[in-house]
Amino acid sequence: MGGYGGSGNWTYGDYLMLHDLLKLQGDERGVSSDEMHFIIVHQTFELWFKQIIRELTEARDILGQIPVPEDDVPRAVDHLARTTEIFRLMANQWTVLETLTPQGFLAFRDGLGTASGFESFQMREFEALLGLEADDRLFGVDPLETFRKLAERGGEDKDVLERLEARVQEDSLYGSLKRWIERTPIMGSSYGSAGDEETVEGYVREHLKAHRRIGDQAVEKMASLGNRDPGSVRERMDSAHESATAFLIPDGNVSRVRAGLLFIESYRELPLLTWPRRLIDAFVELEEAMAKWRHDHARMVERIIGKRTGTGGTRGVDYLDATARYRIFKDLWEVRTILVKPQDRPELRNSEFYGYQVDS
Repeated sequence: MGGYGGSGNWTYGDYLMLHDLLKLQGDERGVSSDEMHFIIVHQTFELWFKQIIRELTEARDILGQIPVPEDDVPRAVDHLARTTEIFRLMANQWTVLETLTPQGFLAFRDGLGTASGFESFQMREFEALLGLEADDRLFGVDPLETFRKLAERGGEDKDVLERLEARVQEDSLYGSLKRWIERTPIMGSSYGSAGDEETVEGYVREHLKAHRRIGDQAVEKMASLGNRDPGSVRERMDSAHESATAFLIPDGNVSRVRAGLLFIESYRELPLLTWPRRLIDAFVELEEAMAKWRHDHARMVERIIGKRTGTGGTRGVDYLDATARYRIFKDLWEVRTILVKPQDRPELRNSEFYGYQVDS
């Protein structure tokens, strides 16, 4: 590969800074092939983490605009799609590490000391950037506490803590998405316009009526089929409807964010909603890929060290399995539970607003 831009006569090695990069795998310590393999795999993860942070930051900044230019939404989708593919690639990367045998790992494990993957500050950074709340972390773990202790040593560890503390104070990607969804036109009514609150509440109430009606029909059908315990079916349907109501009308007030999300998912065939639903799908696909990556991580660790305590004193595999259950974009998943069939959804009003014409 030749020169790059106007920077002069780059060589391939110069452009990629290979001479510096290839000095970072422990050769000077005389590491074994197994340990070098372990180092390279984790360094590769950290390089991908750096790209993930860049992609997510750009997507966050796009969605943080008020208003978001329509032409920018596809760019946000592209950033999320690339991040998803990186997570899928990283999930496959665990299979490479699985070529390390238990005995091969134990031969150098003590040399790690208390070093742990939990100390990956880039992982903690992209979690905060995504919108993982401290209260949602399992086992009451405060990731910043680890870095506060490390920062007592000063130097780069102090810089890392400052970087993480700044990131936690910034808007998250999920927060930017929810503010964007909140401005979704519902039944042709624009956010903040005259009568918007009444229109949105009317839509939500109509949807909940349809949701209740479908539940009642299910109870009747089960009874007609000879279900021996119709009372338990009724309880489940009532509980489902209460959950749907609490989702859309938390604290007695309609959530316009969730109403907008419900509208996009319910009428996703409308031309004007093409990119909004692609964007939401991109978020769901991203979280699905992250969950698989975490799950595969746990299986790799269990295969190599079983149920041992982690090097940093964590619960090892149990902790990793628990993190695979993290859900950051909770509303995007939960809304799917309360959708109704197209023929049961509220009749679309102002269809021309969405680029959709109903034949007369």
